[in-house]
Amino acid sequence: MDKVAARQEAGRLRAEINRHNRLYYVEARPVISDYEFDRLLERLIAIEREHPDLVTPDSPSQRVGGEVTKVFPVVAHREPMLSLANTYSLEEVADFCRRVEKLVEAEGGRDPEFVAELKFDGVAVSLLYRDGVLVRGATRGDGRQGDDITANLRTIPSIPLRIEAPGGPLFGAPSGEVEVRGEVFMRKEDFGKLNDARPEEDRFANPRNATAGTLKLQDSSEVARRRMSFVAYFLTGGDDGRTPHLHRLRQLEVMGFATGGNYRLCKGADEIASFIGEWSEKRWRLPYETDGVVLKLNDTTLWDRIGATAKSPRWAIAYKYPAQQAKTVLRDVVFQVGRLGTITPVAELEPVRLAGSTVSRSTLHNFDEIGRLGVRIGDRVMIEKSGEVIPKVVGVVLDERPEAAVAIRVPESCPECGAALVRPEGEVGFYCPDEEGCPAQKRGRILHFASRNAMDIQNLGESLVAQLVDRGLVGDPGDLYRLEKPQVEGLERMGAKSAQNLLDSLDESRKRGYDRLLYALGIRHVGQATARELAHAYPSLEQLRQAGAEELAAVPDIGPVVAASIRDFFTRGWVLTMLDKLRDAGLPLKAGGAKELVNRNFEGLSVIFTGGLERHDRQRASELVLERGGRVVTSVSKKTSIVVAGSEAGSKLDKALKLGVRVIDEEEFEKML
Repeated sequence: MDKVAARQEAGRLRAEINRHNRLYYVEARPVISDYEFDRLLERLIAIEREHPDLVTPDSPSQRVGGEVTKVFPVVAHREPMLSLANTYSLEEVADFCRRVEKLVEAEGGRDPEFVAELKFDGVAVSLLYRDGVLVRGATRGDGRQGDDITANLRTIPSIPLRIEAPGGPLFGAPSGEVEVRGEVFMRKEDFGKLNDARPEEDRFANPRNATAGTLKLQDSSEVARRRMSFVAYFLTGGDDGRTPHLHRLRQLEVMGFATGGNYRLCKGADEIASFIGEWSEKRWRLPYETDGVVLKLNDTTLWDRIGATAKSPRWAIAYKYPAQQAKTVLRDVVFQVGRLGTITPVAELEPVRLAGSTVSRSTLHNFDEIGRLGVRIGDRVMIEKSGEVIPKVVGVVLDERPEAAVAIRVPESCPECGAALVRPEGEVGFYCPDEEGCPAQKRGRILHFASRNAMDIQNLGESLVAQLVDRGLVGDPGDLYRLEKPQVEGLERMGAKSAQNLLDSLDESRKRGYDRLLYALGIRHVGQATARELAHAYPSLEQLRQAGAEELAAVPDIGPVVAASIRDFFTRGWVLTMLDKLRDAGLPLKAGGAKELVNRNFEGLSVIFTGGLERHDRQRASELVLERGGRVVTSVSKKTSIVVAGSEAGSKLDKALKLGVRVIDEEEFEKML
């Protein structure tokens, strides 16, 4: 294909791909299959690869990612990104309306109008366009400044890389800057697919957690593989600043942004209450999570004059729907077996609609919780969704207990292998002691070994692990590295390409560090932070295996209970056999050369993180401390140097304050780095 024909075909493909992106993500009415869309994108990429000079910054091919960012630069927002005050009460909504009416009257206005919009449960970001082209995307951060995550945001198909409006770009202005703010979120279907591909113990609790974690990934190609969406709710720049908020939402739609479309102009508290009530049930039929309604004064000329508190604007508020409960019947209880042999009782429920989905199962956690609830098989129970995602039994309707209700009894044997259960002294859980033979424990250990924070073996999900264990191909993680392609190809839903992808992922996992291998082994009580401490104290697995209990207990953040667990782990015959297999497979059974420190700002300091962090996920924040000579611990004591407290910090913050441990926020932590 010559250059002229290639330019024409590339232009046609870009227009076609952008049209289908809008149909799928903005208008929710796709007209082609995913396969057909992928073929169009592959065709465009092939042309651009053959003619690199034809690549444009706003080409759909530039969404596939590929950049690896070590650090997200901090950028200042043009205007503060304030959070909204929350309320769960219609009475407080009416109070808000009255307060705004008084403020508007004080400015010489009357009868204010409000725009009611659905509140998306995602992560707030700011997009900056210059001359119509996306030049920067940033997180909210502390409201004044956030992290520059442009490379990650460019991968989201519903974020236009170029914007235009009738009469020319940017409200008819030939050039200039426009800022669009909105929420990055994950649709229910895309969240389900993401979680289905992950080991059970490494799954995200809800779409918002998945979105927040994805936006903090440093590899934009991995971000591109997780299908995220964007909804716009704020627009500024390109006009005289007098456009009402309702018109700005419509302008965003014309420019190619999704707004959700479910907003309404309301005159007073009664119309607002009607909107809130209407969407209380309708929202569950939406393809994404929404947890409330946002109310904003429509007259944007009054926003600055009415002003804001230190954290929230006075002209807007968020109403959040209360957690929903439902009553149903507990039909039966089944018992699941975890990777450490833990027996978890799971309630089998009479299917009931709750918060937009049908619930038929709920964890009962342990037998002490069953005793606390006083629940029996046959009882009518109240269930609730924690965070509107995870169902749990919260109570028993004793007045409706049937005479035939049956007490829930601890099983005598393991439901998977038949071994007699044991209950260690001082613990609430019952365990299957057959570590070597129980198929459930084998599956759990392999899934843990392959999980993201351990050896991060892609393409190894529950279904595949179950087949490998059931057919006797894999009994422990060491056997994974002995798999051959014909063995994998012979499994259900596996072919030559899928088998090769798995083998490639296994090869890639050999590059993981020694500390991650220690965590991947699944030693009881040894989490990521403890694994790092062990790797530092014992640079080889052989040294760790030979260490005595007292010596281990002296290692920071270990103690006698963890030390005993480590010693016990290395007495198991099957463990030693597994370690021989891992050694033969070339996995890192000792530490590599010590990494050069970035600086020594945390030297001699032990740090603990609690609550939600905005700028880094917990793992990256820990790495930043380690790279500066510090230690990361998991429990607060008088020896702890610093507690970094994020949003919704809990008991660890309380204990730190009681012990007089230094507490800092994320902004001060950033300065210390």
